[in-house]
Amino acid sequence: MEDLNALLTPGMLVEHPERPDWGTGQVQSNIGGKVTVNFRDHGKVVIDSFRLALMPVFDDE
Repeated sequence: MEDLNALLTPGMLVEHPERPDWGTGQVQSNIGGKVTVNFRDHGKVVIDSFRLALMPVFDDE
């Protein structure tokens, strides 16, 4: 299996492709295929990188 979020590092901004209502999230950690993200409108979530690719946000306006 491939880690779909291997390039994400702490501090990067992301969106959950299936939950746009969660708003933009900030990556807290990325360890062993588990990405912890703190979403603005939902709180802290752990994402399994082998099941879901998060979408990087490069301009959060």
